[in-house]
Amino acid sequence: MHVHIPRRFLALSLALSLALSVGPVLAQRAPAAAAAPAASAPTPEWRRTDGYRFPALADSVRRLQFAAQAMQLREYCADRRVPDEFVRERLQRFGRMTGREETCASLADY
Repeated sequence: MHVHIPRRFLALSLALSLALSVGPVLAQRAPAAAAAPAASAPTPEWRRTDGYRFPALADSVRRLQFAAQAMQLREYCADRRVPDEFVRERLQRFGRMTGREETCASLADY
């Protein structure tokens, strides 16, 4: 008996498992504000990646992690049993990771 698993499903499950396994490591990083000065420095010509068809794996993992966290925060926002102070603190913590001011409404961007 041969079972056929679509490649898209396999790739998505691999990316999700990678995002979940890297999650705690990314959470321990320094705030995004600390990395901003290095990112604003001009990129040397030999290091330019403008022509790359796909983003770096780390960028994809980061975006997947942010999407998963935003979905969890949206649940907190929608559940009136969750205290407002808890939701505000989680939104501020998420905002420090994303480098933006996050609100319950801004979570729809993810």
